[in-house]
Amino acid sequence: MRSRFILLKKMTLIKLTALVIITGAVALGASIVSAGQALADDAESDLYWEYSGSASLDLRIFPDSALHSGQRDQHLNPSIVLEPEFLVEWNDGDDRIDFKPFLRLDAQDNERRHADIRELKYLHIDDGWDLKIGADKVFWGVTESRHLVDIINQTDGVEDTDGEDKLGQPMINLGIQSEVGDFNLFAMPYFRERTFPGRKGRLRSSLTVDTDKAEYESDLEEFHPDFALRYATVLGDWDLGLAHFYGTSREPRLLVKSDSNGAPVLVPHYDIINQSSADIQATFDEWLWKWEGIYRRGQGDDFVAFSGGVEYTFFGVIGDSGDLGVLAEYHYDGRDEDEAPGTIFDDDIFVGARITLNDVEDTDFLAGMIIDRKSHTRSFSIEADRRLSERWTVEGELRISDAITRSDPLYDTRRDDHIQIRFNYYF
Repeated sequence: MRSRFILLKKMTLIKLTALVIITGAVALGASIVSAGQALADDAESDLYWEYSGSASLDLRIFPDSALHSGQRDQHLNPSIVLEPEFLVEWNDGDDRIDFKPFLRLDAQDNERRHADIRELKYLHIDDGWDLKIGADKVFWGVTESRHLVDIINQTDGVEDTDGEDKLGQPMINLGIQSEVGDFNLFAMPYFRERTFPGRKGRLRSSLTVDTDKAEYESDLEEFHPDFALRYATVLGDWDLGLAHFYGTSREPRLLVKSDSNGAPVLVPHYDIINQSSADIQATFDEWLWKWEGIYRRGQGDDFVAFSGGVEYTFFGVIGDSGDLGVLAEYHYDGRDEDEAPGTIFDDDIFVGARITLNDVEDTDFLAGMIIDRKSHTRSFSIEADRRLSERWTVEGELRISDAITRSDPLYDTRRDDHIQIRFNYYF
């Protein structure tokens, strides 16, 4: 009886996935036919296209030698990034196609030499609603030092350790705008696995992650359909977002297993979860009050987590027009790390400062420190960017950790303090 129930459940999920794909294909096909007909009917069509993007030279500088066996023991790690953007729109901009591929060529880490489609989507805008079909990036959240509620896209773990780089997510996204707020419904027929540094790369654990052996709770694996619903509104000085997600967790549990040679490796295991979330931001003159919270089921015992804090800006206190913002946030996470993915934000405080010079070069600085209240580990970061000319910009980043204890999740990267410099050329 149980096997029959499981079979029926699988068939239902397969049918839902097929329905999502067929619906999206029909809508996209209808739009393309409509666009083609418009072009055929009118030689003076309003079809518009644009090509732009950027090419970047990255250089990571590691003062310390590599810690783990197999890592390339070089202090300089150069790489090249190419991010072109293509845009085609018609019907006075109510219909458009965006394409944003991504390519990185890295001198040391094979896993960091990778390509991705960050966005490849069709967008139709109508009266009171819009529809997106394809791969896209969606961001949720308000806090500075942790994006707790941001769950639609998978983290691109080979790009950086801050979790802000994301892989493109295949989806159908229906947006509905009304007087009471905005509703967004997401159907995601395919799951993207997280990327991890390879054996030769830095910023990894002592055991490498074998992504080829990834495991799933669902027998449908990466084809298990995911669904999400989000409601967002503005109530006076308050911005409110409420959401629910059901599907494959973007955070994998890392299980110690053996590779084909019997050597220990970490194997990602992806659970099916339900996650409800809320994010709130209040703006009162110079003050920003921020809060994010989640309630998650599906990874051991149910747990809650939240991040909250304030940002106060002193306007015009630097030079003639520069602003200084000071930030403070607290992070709590109640997960059982024996049954749920690990996190460094279980009981932590973030303090930081943001400088915006408001000059013609768009110079910005962000400095911060995260302090673990249990282990007293401290992580420092400084980010800066500046425009050099009409087409060139430079970005700098410094990451340092201190007082790391053996039980801290950062222990395996204790010798990976680094400086990163990136030169960007925009075309």
